[in-house]
Amino acid sequence: MTNRTHAEPGDAGLDSRAVRRSFDAASADYDAAAVLQKEVRTRLLSRLEFVKLEPAVVLDLGAGTGHASRALKDRYPKAQVIALDLAHGMLGEAKRRVGWLRRFDRVCADAGRLPLKDRSVDLVVSNLMLQWCDPPDRVLAEVKRVLKPGGLFTFASLGPDTLRELRIAWSKVDDRPHVHRFIDMHDLGDALVRARLAEPVLDVEHFTLTYQDVRSLMRELKAIGARNAAQGRSSGLTGRRALQSLESAYEPFRQDGVLPATYEVVYGQAWGQVNEPQATPGGGEVRIPVDSLRTRR
Repeated sequence: MTNRTHAEPGDAGLDSRAVRRSFDAASADYDAAAVLQKEVRTRLLSRLEFVKLEPAVVLDLGAGTGHASRALKDRYPKAQVIALDLAHGMLGEAKRRVGWLRRFDRVCADAGRLPLKDRSVDLVVSNLMLQWCDPPDRVLAEVKRVLKPGGLFTFASLGPDTLRELRIAWSKVDDRPHVHRFIDMHDLGDALVRARLAEPVLDVEHFTLTYQDVRSLMRELKAIGARNAAQGRSSGLTGRRALQSLESAYEPFRQDGVLPATYEVVYGQAWGQVNEPQATPGGGEVRIPVDSLRTRR
C-alpha cells in the first residue's frame, strides 16, 4: 500500500489529513519496508515496453520516494518527468533519486487538484496510489484533464481482497473499521468510463506476503505509512487486550508456520480522448466524429 492523495469525507471514506500525516511520518523508513511496492512498480513499468510512446512530459502521480520517477527519466531521458505527491516527507526522500544528468521535478500537491495545464501531459503513471482516493472520480477527472489527446494513463491499485485475513481477524475483535476497503476492479473500470478516459483495460494479480506474527505485519504497515485512516476509526492506541484478541483471531490462517497476508493488485490503463463527443448547442444530441470509431492498433 502506498502513495497518497485526496479523500472525500464520509462514513466509509478516508481521512485525507491522516493519510498525509502517515506517509510523511513513514518517509524515512519507507523504502526498507516497501517490498511489495517495489515489485509492483517493476511490473507496472515493464508494461510500458509494449507501448510505442515518446512522451515530452511524464507525470508520476503519487511518486512517493521517487524510484518510479527516476526509472521513468532513465527510460525517457528527453522527457520532463514530474514527481507529484501529497506528502512533503516523501518528496524529500525523492530528492535522493535526482541525478546530475537524470533530473526530475518534484511537486507537492493533491492529485485531485493537479497544478498542471489542460492537455499538457503525454504519460501519467501511478503506482499504488488510487486506493487512497475515496472515491477515485476526482483524481481520474484530473488525469483526463491533463492528458493530451492520445496520451496514456497506466496505474496499479489495490483491490478488495487486500489484507482480507487482517480484516476478518479484526472483525472478531470489534466492529470498528481497521482495514480500508479497497476499490474493486469493476468499480475502477466504471470510474475510468465516467471520467471519459478511452479504451480502459484492467487485470488483477494476487500476492501473498508471510510473517511470523501479526505484530510484524502491523509494524510493516506502519513503516510504509499504511495506517488505518478510515473515517470512524478509533482515535486511541490499540490496547494490549485488543492486540491479544487480534493475534488469536489471526492464528487460524497460519500455514507452514507463517501467517499470510493477501494483496490484490489491480493494473489498468486508459487513453486520453483523441476526439471528444461534442454536444450541440441545443442540447440532447451528441455528435461523435467517425474517426473516433476506429479501433486502436
